[in-house]
Amino acid sequence: MEEKEIGIYIHIPFCKKKCIYCDFPSYSGAELYMEPYLYALLDEITILGTKFSKYDIKSIYIGGGTPTYFKTSYIGRILETCFSCFNVKENAEITIESNPGTLGKKTFLELKRLGINRLSLGVQAWQNELLKFLGRIHTSQQVVSSVRWAREAGFQNINVDIMFGIPNQTVEEWMVTLENVCSLEVDHISAYSLKIEEDTALYSMVQNGVIHPMDECTERHMYHEGISFLRQRGYIQYEISNFAREGKKSVHNLIYWKDDEYIGFGCGAHSYINRVRWYNYKDIEQYIYTMNKNGHGMEYREYIDSNIERFEMIMMGLRLIEGVNKAEFERRFGKPLDFYYRDAISQLKRNGLLDENDSSIYLTPRGLDIQNTVLLAFLDYMG
Repeated sequence: MEEKEIGIYIHIPFCKKKCIYCDFPSYSGAELYMEPYLYALLDEITILGTKFSKYDIKSIYIGGGTPTYFKTSYIGRILETCFSCFNVKENAEITIESNPGTLGKKTFLELKRLGINRLSLGVQAWQNELLKFLGRIHTSQQVVSSVRWAREAGFQNINVDIMFGIPNQTVEEWMVTLENVCSLEVDHISAYSLKIEEDTALYSMVQNGVIHPMDECTERHMYHEGISFLRQRGYIQYEISNFAREGKKSVHNLIYWKDDEYIGFGCGAHSYINRVRWYNYKDIEQYIYTMNKNGHGMEYREYIDSNIERFEMIMMGLRLIEGVNKAEFERRFGKPLDFYYRDAISQLKRNGLLDENDSSIYLTPRGLDIQNTVLLAFLDYMG
């Protein structure tokens, strides 16, 4: 088996309270399943670890849900199993998502002892009234305490997720959120536009006319003001929604954006190895049942042909500010980008949506605003 570097994603689907905008496989009131889920997860890691044990693991990402709502001892069991079944690199980035409302000072020390070296705090907004509207269980003061306790515990890599485009959020409130988050001197900031997804409480509220989505003009204004503000504070934009201090780019998320390979464990988790993509059942009970019965939690599996793989590398790579690396594309597919996409690239450059240099193709600021439109041009040249 060829040795290569991949990432591991571990899904913890439990939440104290489900946020109104969340469409991820996450569940509140499901504490009864926590222990059975742990054992199913450990079995899945052990079984797949046998198959992929020769691969080097450069990142482990524990996401959710709210992983810090899971018992810390359970997180320890999961990481121990990963370390014993996989070749986890000594300098691997190990991240855990967390909600400030589920963290005490002692928790940070426990997480650090487990080998976790990166925290991702779900902050979303600074105003407590907006947090309450979104269904968050923390306050802005708990954010301040969490960052302080994390630093005291020795964490030197902290990400904060924040959100703009929230219904009734003002531009001023967005800038206050940015100001306060930057004042915490965190290492990485993920700034996302709120998307109203189907099968969420927020979607139902919009459909019923209870609230109205933010207009696109204001949402785009917030985005550009945010980029400018973060740049002035020393945060380098390296992806559409992600900003980092020097040396603090997310190793794990770069795996996705560069269309590299990864294995996912837990309900709803996706995997992508050797041109094969599969994903697990989203429902906790179905995942546990299938794991116990069949030794896997897989719901769907597909082979990705070269046409789709090329497009996906373009689709994900153009999220990066540096764009799609030409040499990496040619190494992977045997022919240069121009061989497949010369006409699309020329058209998009004429329209001011794409640019290129010797090493890559990348979106212009205007192209970043309408990325989906840009991708349609590449779809036309598939095959």
